[in-house]
Amino acid sequence: PSSVEFCHELGLDYVSASPFRVPIARLAAAHAALGSVEAASK
Repeated sequence: PSSVEFCHELGLDYVSASPFRVPIARLAAAHAALGSVEAASK
């Protein structure tokens, strides 16, 4: 999950994950996106 957040901070819009980790990767990506929106609104 921290690697997904790192990729989001770099502006990457694609990460590769094993099939078993896709659900947590999607959750981490959503969390990173919401965190950046929240930080921008402050």
